[in-house]
Amino acid sequence: MHKEPQKISIQEFHKINQYLQKESEFCIGNYLLNGYRIQISKYMQSGSDRVMFIFNKRRSKGLCVVCEKPVKRINKITGKLYRLCDTHRASVDNYKG
Repeated sequence: MHKEPQKISIQEFHKINQYLQKESEFCIGNYLLNGYRIQISKYMQSGSDRVMFIFNKRRSKGLCVVCEKPVKRINKITGKLYRLCDTHRASVDNYKG
């Protein structure tokens, strides 16, 4: 579940800095700038809070919460995208469809 740091430029780093000044959660993540790894997270945030933030962020973008691949199937009951891709639905949810 560990993702490689996102490579960013100086201009993108300045945008992230502006988000930090506004105390926005959009800047949370791991970044790679000129060979330096920068990790931005909330201070004293519990592990479950971090996991829920990542879960909600991926789910709102329509990505699988495990592997971040785009989810294509829609739940017929709720009308929303599933939280897992077909591969992880088969392994995690034991779906036999």
